[in-house]
Amino acid sequence: MLNSFACALVLAGGKGTRMHSDRPKVLKNLLGESMLYYVYSALRPSLGEAIFTIVGFGAQYVEDAFPAMKDKFVLQKEQLGTGHALQQGWDRIKSSGMEYCLVINGDTPLISEKAVSDFLEAVKEDGADLSFVTITPDDPCQFGRVLRNKAGQVTAVVEAKDYDTSLHGPVSGEVNAGIYCLKISAVDGLIDKLTNENKSGEYYITDLVDLAVDCGMNVTAVNCGNSSDLMGINNPYELAQAESALRIRIAEKLLRSGVTLHNWESVAVGPAVEIEPGAEITGPCEIYGKSRISRGAIVQSHVRILNSNVSENAEIKAYSHLEDAEVGPDCSVGPYGRLRPGAVLMEGAKVGNFVEIKKAVLGKGAKASHLTYLGDSEIGPGVNIGAGTITCNYDGKNKFKTVIGEGAFIGSNTALVAPVTVGKGALVAAGSTITKDVKDGDLAVARSRQVNIARTLKKS
Repeated sequence: MLNSFACALVLAGGKGTRMHSDRPKVLKNLLGESMLYYVYSALRPSLGEAIFTIVGFGAQYVEDAFPAMKDKFVLQKEQLGTGHALQQGWDRIKSSGMEYCLVINGDTPLISEKAVSDFLEAVKEDGADLSFVTITPDDPCQFGRVLRNKAGQVTAVVEAKDYDTSLHGPVSGEVNAGIYCLKISAVDGLIDKLTNENKSGEYYITDLVDLAVDCGMNVTAVNCGNSSDLMGINNPYELAQAESALRIRIAEKLLRSGVTLHNWESVAVGPAVEIEPGAEITGPCEIYGKSRISRGAIVQSHVRILNSNVSENAEIKAYSHLEDAEVGPDCSVGPYGRLRPGAVLMEGAKVGNFVEIKKAVLGKGAKASHLTYLGDSEIGPGVNIGAGTITCNYDGKNKFKTVIGEGAFIGSNTALVAPVTVGKGALVAAGSTITKDVKDGDLAVARSRQVNIARTLKKS
């Protein structure tokens, strides 16, 4: 790890006008995670926690999204360009004690750990005072152009809107990728020399290249060819393209590891999800957050799983939604099952169609097969919950708990008014409204007696 060698400054202060959003562009979502999440993930293996972030527009949203980094944010009150952002963060960079600083835009979610590591290794080997990454994309029109002399040495970077062929010569296909590595002691005297004398009236970080060259510093550019992975995301179309590329990257990795993906082109798996070899997933489906799918588990189509664990040989049937839930071995959920936060299914438990579970534990082998709501509940092993059963857990102000003992049988269309306990082996008759505790083994009947009244039909 190079965390004693370099720190990072992530530029995340811009609004991203072309995204048409009231929130910062870097928080736009790809496979359940923000753009900034991917940048941090690429940086950490090489830099550890030595990562500072410039925030500006919607700063509080960014800080709230990454509370663990609360001491590493630097506010850019006015968004006056990338050079201005660097100026705002320079004191933090100098106080880091590092030799180099990697500067990167926060809207590059496709960048990989390897790309960061390789770039830093190249800088370390060359001992450059200023190094930056370049690419040669198919459509370079919007990017800053790299100028080189006849010897191939970098002389400047000119932003696309400021490029003038009469001054700068023929247009080059090599462009700046917006990733820099600065030797802190070498460029320290240049930071305050950045100006906004250009068509945009902004401070460009690219002007550091010109200044460093003029001072005779060792300036190098590492060309990564036609690599779209290093390009920034500026609009919803580019965001969709990036998300598709990430989805394919993750799906291919899973397939090679031994995970079976049916209709794999429509399987969306987040970067923090763990799926063991031998699991089987059918698209379209979405699995995000810190979810885990174990060996032998089956996830059918049109399923959405967020921050949930699905254990060995469990089956999640079509159109089911799981959030912050635990599904034990050999369990079955759905179709159309919903597990909300706090739902825990022990081994062999079954949640059938149109059953909703929230903050409740279903014991080993317990069944709720149809049309049921179980909230704030503790359901013992082997319990059978009849169709149409609901736990009435909320009185308009407070939530209360329902406890059902091992082996109890709850008849269809039962309302369990919490707080209430149904004992082990008890039987609750269908259609009952249970407001009092039921002892172990007892039969509870709480419904109106049926009365049949003969009637005479009038002849028409």
